[in-house]
Amino acid sequence: MAITTCIFDAYGTLFDVAAAAREAASEPGRETFAAHWPQVAEHWRLKQLQYSWLRAVTGAHTDFWEVTQNGLDWALEASGLSGDAALRERLLQLYWELSAYPEVPAMLAALKSKDFNTAILSNGSPAMLDGAVQSAGVGDVLDDVLSVESVGIFKPARAVYDLVGDRFGCAADEVLFVSSNGWDAAAASGYGFTTAWVNRAGDPVDRLPWTPQHILSDLTTIPNLAGA
Repeated sequence: MAITTCIFDAYGTLFDVAAAAREAASEPGRETFAAHWPQVAEHWRLKQLQYSWLRAVTGAHTDFWEVTQNGLDWALEASGLSGDAALRERLLQLYWELSAYPEVPAMLAALKSKDFNTAILSNGSPAMLDGAVQSAGVGDVLDDVLSVESVGIFKPARAVYDLVGDRFGCAADEVLFVSSNGWDAAAASGYGFTTAWVNRAGDPVDRLPWTPQHILSDLTTIPNLAGA
């Protein structure tokens, strides 16, 4: 069946999750942090994801903002920066203002010009996602922003992917699901979506029962892929 609906993960897919640490490192007076920011950004994202998986498996759900703070606290302590309360506050503030990757606005606009449904499906809490969408200026090219908070469990639970069909009334094979997380794209393939993994870092494919149908280096070709 032809694709009618294009669904995007948010963090790392549309929005650059390293932007908060990178921007903070460039600010005057943060020379110590500047020497550590790549490690902090990597650990922050890794722990954010790990905590979401562990909470999903154990049934200990909380919103993504708490998970984001927990991940940052671990990352700062691992780099010997846990005592800098002002840095922590600044990083969390910047996380609400993440920039989109350069190709995102034009890509989404191209999809809307071709009458595709477009939406975000994210672990993020509604308030966090609203902040990112408004900061990136892409709200007018998205039909909806779907958060896991409506089902109370993080990806890759099937109940999260169910939200797409519930919202748009489409079959799974009408959906192109796009994520920068290989595990997310793989799980969505197992669910029945056509999937594209945006592998910006050139990472190996995850060893899971399913694999993404498409592997891309960025989002530029998504409109062509959806219309193929």
